[in-house]
Amino acid sequence: MDPLVSPAPGRPAGHYGRVPPDYEYAPVRLPPGTNRVTAATQLALQAEFGGWELSRVRLYADGTRKVILRRRRSPHRLPGPSV
Repeated sequence: MDPLVSPAPGRPAGHYGRVPPDYEYAPVRLPPGTNRVTAATQLALQAEFGGWELSRVRLYADGTRKVILRRRRSPHRLPGPSV
């Protein structure tokens, strides 16, 4: 998975601050043309079928949304987000 959110300077890729070991995180970028209803629908589908929950959303001046999804780690292999 290609991380779309940069970690803090001096930290390795994939490290987004204090991460509880029982959660996994997935960064997702929504393009500027995505309206709020469409973004909410896409994220609701991820929550329903992928077990993801919303951790953080950042809306930038150009309209881009950077979303961090999280879910509890599972011993079974689960698919990543498909937004």
